Amino acid sequence: MLTTLQTSYSDTRAADLAWALGCEPLPALAVLDLELDGAKVQMRLLGASHQVLMEEERRSCSETVACLPGSSTPLPLGVAERVGDWEYEFAARVETLSEGSFAGRAQELLALVTDHPHGLAGTFPGSPYAFTAMLAQRTEGQVRWRTWHAYPQEGQLVVTRTRVGTRIRAGVS
Repeated sequence: MLTTLQTSYSDTRAADLAWALGCEPLPALAVLDLELDGAKVQMRLLGASHQVLMEEERRSCSETVACLPGSSTPLPLGVAERVGDWEYEFAARVETLSEGSFAGRAQELLALVTDHPHGLAGTFPGSPYAFTAMLAQRTEGQVRWRTWHAYPQEGQLVVTRTRVGTRIRAGVS
């Protein structure tokens, strides 16, 4: 699903993003509710940021990547934590691209997410390459999502990936 976010693009930067686990739902500009084999997943676009709320069998998890006022937790490269009896893994990286490469990558990502039944993307008025996009799936009993936060003024793309679920144990009989 692709939407134009009804807000002006604030001049945020990739370095302004912070990560938080366990936040309450924040006001959203666009929302996509999904049912992924028993897991309820709500993907939320928060301006130049995102929030994912997941619930399954009375367990819940909330991930927020946003410009959070007063937050002292910068966007980490990786996190591995226990959330109840789930294992939560998060990874982030920043890609810096040339202007031409940025435009091509933005078009590719927006097409991928827009055409996917579990995808949500929001573009900002004024720049076709200023967007936040999210894609979720369920694989091997785990819920996974990827996000992309585009900052065309810097030529930067913040890419995150998350996995939540029980650890798959190999070789256990």
